Amino acid sequence: MEYVLLIYISEADGKNMSAAQQGEIHQEYMSFTQDLSKSGKNKGGNALEQSTTATTVRVRNGKTAVTDGPFAETKEQLGGYYLVEAKDLDEAISIAARIPGAKHGFVEVRPVRKLEM
Repeated sequence: MEYVLLIYISEADGKNMSAAQQGEIHQEYMSFTQDLSKSGKNKGGNALEQSTTATTVRVRNGKTAVTDGPFAETKEQLGGYYLVEAKDLDEAISIAARIPGAKHGFVEVRPVRKLEM
């Protein structure tokens, strides 16, 4: 079964980190990603640009409204994601707990719904 692991972090906290701290976290992500790929569980993923680059689109009564920025003001912002293969929710949670961002923010685990075409 596929799960998406959504990584939420505080962009403000990231801006306050030293270059050495940022480098350490980057290396943790590189190691995690390599291990996940070697296990055959990695189906894809990426880091995202800062939330200030986001555009939100809503359609109400047939009219499209476009606004700058994320949907909601929160302490944590969506910073990236992994798409993983896991046998069940417990395994997906175990993988999510190893993501470096889980130490500073949180990781949302959500099953992927396969749509019939």
